[in-house]
Amino acid sequence: MIRVLIADDHAVVRAGLRMLIGAQPDMEVVGEAADGPEAVQKARTAKPEVVVLDLSMPGPRGTQTIERLVRLEPSPRVLILTMHDDPAYFRSAFLAGATGYVVKSAADVEVLTAIRAVHRGRTFADLTGPRSPARGQSATSATQARPAAVLRKLLSRREAEVLRLVAQGHTHQEIADQLTLSIKTVETYRKRLHEKLELKSRAQLFRFAFESGLLDRDPVLPSDE
Repeated sequence: MIRVLIADDHAVVRAGLRMLIGAQPDMEVVGEAADGPEAVQKARTAKPEVVVLDLSMPGPRGTQTIERLVRLEPSPRVLILTMHDDPAYFRSAFLAGATGYVVKSAADVEVLTAIRAVHRGRTFADLTGPRSPARGQSATSATQARPAAVLRKLLSRREAEVLRLVAQGHTHQEIADQLTLSIKTVETYRKRLHEKLELKSRAQLFRFAFESGLLDRDPVLPSDE
């Protein structure tokens, strides 16, 4: 059972999420909170594996609550469920330690999929709003001045596919199985991605994939191989 803590300042939202999550055979709600400090307190005692957190609650900023939650032992995975579809909010939440982000206008199935994904150690992002110009900014000073769309022209279709799966948190073995490649080939693709994009960490690869639209439901991949 996936142990879930719900943190939202609206009682009706908490009630809806409790019904939705409680109806799943592989999930259970272990607590609720109406603000950030209460979420941290409840997480200490209930020890949830996933915290479904609203960014805009009374008290400290949502990013501060995320930082406090991920420092707990054991550390829960934080899934943001918010009305904000601006990628700037997503970037702030991700940098603070969240591993999932879903807007409240998403379907119930998306929320459940996100909970299961972050519980498995993967990242999940579903922003249904219009793309912001900020999304065209890349992750490091080496690429900061050029639009992500231009940088993606540096990648082959296969490299973009590997990047997308890496950003989603898949292991090299899982990527190899999905793309019918050897693990060694996947490792070579990943090394090439770091070199081409001048990005050092998986977090930077994730941010680039998000900002370039590779994590959209129907991403536009390069046409070449």
